[in-house]
Amino acid sequence: MTSVGSVKRKGATKDALIESKDQRWHCRNRITLVFGSNDIEDLETYIYTEKGVDFRTVKFHQAKSKAIEEILDNSIDEYYRGHVTEIHCWLNADKKTVIVEDNGIGFPLDKVKQVYSEFRTGSKFKDEEVDEKGFLHRTLGQNGLGAAATCLTSDLFKVRIRHYNTKKEQTTSFIDGALKTTKTTPKAFKGHSGVKVELVLSKEVYKNNIIDEDLLRKRIIDLAYNNPGLAFYFNDEKFHFKKGLFELATRIDPESAQLFGEEVFVYETENAKGKKVKGAIDISVSFTIDRNSEERERFISFVNSTPTFDGGFHHDRIKRLFVNSVKEKLERQVKKEKMTIVDNDVLTGMTFIAGLTMPNPRFESQTKRKLVRDQNLEKGLEQFMAKNMEKFLRKNKEFLELVTERAKSRHRFQELKDASKKGRQAKKQRVEKLLDANERKDRHLCSLFICEGDSAIGGLRSARHKLYQGGIALKGKPMNVAQATIKDILENQEFSDIMASVGLTIGQPVDFDKLRYSKIVFLSDSDVDGGHINTLLTNFFFQFWPELFENGAIQLAKAPLFEVITDKGTIFIETPEQLEGLKKKTDIKIREIQRNKGLGEMSPEAFKYVLNRDHFTTINIKDVKEARKMLNVCFGKDSAPRKELLLDEENNSDKLLKELQKKAREVAEDLDESLKADAALTKSVKKKVTKKQAKKVAKKTAKKTATKTAKKTVKKTTKS
Repeated sequence: MTSVGSVKRKGATKDALIESKDQRWHCRNRITLVFGSNDIEDLETYIYTEKGVDFRTVKFHQAKSKAIEEILDNSIDEYYRGHVTEIHCWLNADKKTVIVEDNGIGFPLDKVKQVYSEFRTGSKFKDEEVDEKGFLHRTLGQNGLGAAATCLTSDLFKVRIRHYNTKKEQTTSFIDGALKTTKTTPKAFKGHSGVKVELVLSKEVYKNNIIDEDLLRKRIIDLAYNNPGLAFYFNDEKFHFKKGLFELATRIDPESAQLFGEEVFVYETENAKGKKVKGAIDISVSFTIDRNSEERERFISFVNSTPTFDGGFHHDRIKRLFVNSVKEKLERQVKKEKMTIVDNDVLTGMTFIAGLTMPNPRFESQTKRKLVRDQNLEKGLEQFMAKNMEKFLRKNKEFLELVTERAKSRHRFQELKDASKKGRQAKKQRVEKLLDANERKDRHLCSLFICEGDSAIGGLRSARHKLYQGGIALKGKPMNVAQATIKDILENQEFSDIMASVGLTIGQPVDFDKLRYSKIVFLSDSDVDGGHINTLLTNFFFQFWPELFENGAIQLAKAPLFEVITDKGTIFIETPEQLEGLKKKTDIKIREIQRNKGLGEMSPEAFKYVLNRDHFTTINIKDVKEARKMLNVCFGKDSAPRKELLLDEENNSDKLLKELQKKAREVAEDLDESLKADAALTKSVKKKVTKKQAKKVAKKTAKKTATKTAKKTVKKTTKS
């Protein structure tokens, strides 16, 4: 073991000055050790409005707030002992004078000076002792510092004690941090017993002794929510709640507020003397869920009515157990859909409101802003969460759907980022299947025709305006992007070629100045399959670039279904109705009718007829939300809305048929009435016409009239 070396010093040395400071000096000059920061800080919290809660950042002075809370806490400890039913607090108009009064039993008058001017004096040091039921005591104060520290850092601290047992009252005034003390002679009192404290904090110690009224009011209301059944008053405004912190949740959001659970966890332990004792921890958790919020979770928590602004063990444990249970519940589904769920998917938009009342809570400091780990509390929370989580998951299927949607959205966002990168690379590559327009400078004059099949491209090649018209072919029906992942879409060669040809990138808005084609025209067969292809293409462009529709860039070219050769030339007809109209014309002689089953059967002249049009049909979107909703019904994964839509159409058909049947019955009734009327008319016919002939004529006329009426009615009903 090496020896300690000596130091050669030059000249005389000066000894450190050893001082001894009294409690008053130490408290006033080292206030941060007792009450925390003596500076103004920004605190993310909430303020109570008339009926709700306003979450915002406030200017918070920890030390001033704690100094007043210590006096309130003393009254609440008396409530825990069963002695207090009301606590009143006033803030005078000067915003400096605070008064706190309860209706407890007070305490012996000869102890007043000790309690309020000496540290380590109080009645709450029974950490290891039990009450009459054998349970460990639960209090807010533990160290015998708070009230004395408030008194020693006040310019005025006046205490009136009305002691229930002796029926005597006395008022003691501590001036300038208890440098000067005066007291009245004990006397009998009338009315309630209890403690009344009036104080003005020291401007010298706290720099500014103005009290924030909103924050003091908030503290009073918080205490009322934490202690249901105990009535609080602030400047004569009453706060008295019955359901505790769940009522705070309903005040935050009455629609989504839920009581997760309220339990008392009882445990057995040994005190310092080795004696077996029982402890009870009251646990209450409620929360609200804002489904539309993108903000991270909030946590409002209290331990023995004290707000734990900095969280701690109870925050971490409740959140972790909650998140893990949700992840476990959705594990099979996310594996199937190849996703992952992160904590934010579960917690976003949630506000937890948690309250604990327990024996001997341990905090990081006297400010009690952060709770440290406790083994009994850990067991209690695990049991509490396990018991209530199953019930929550069973009742909140919509919440689970919300979590999976967030996970999908986040997954999709990542895919879009990857798609953006891949899209930029694709733009630089040549598209082999693109029949490109030759214009180089004014690309906004160019139109891209998306054709059904390679055979259509052959017709397009010879008939197009090479400078301004380009084309690209599809193989069969394109992918339904509503049921595909971004990765699937990017790996689809046809869509990749279309995006590269136009200059579009999934996940990025359209840059109209950089588009290679300003118009995208669908050109497919005039049949059901062609219509399906057009809607699938519409779905693709609308899902990722709805602004193309707003700009009139998505258009539809209708191919002629018939090519009619007449004595006056070839006429191109798009529908059977138009063909029937042409046949009725007398000034045109039809020589031949060719029906085109698809684009591949069209003549070069028909292609030129289509491509040389000045305008095509623009697909307009009047209501973006409605359009998205309808496309989701038609192409989404959920088939139920589609079935509902088809059933509605069937019901409409049934309604039409019933209407026709009703009209037919009405016609039949009219016919019958007509026959009766005409039969009556024959009685008045003169002898020139026989009765038999009259009936025959009347019947024939009635039938003719009724038939005309029936035809008109059926035709009108069918149109409607």
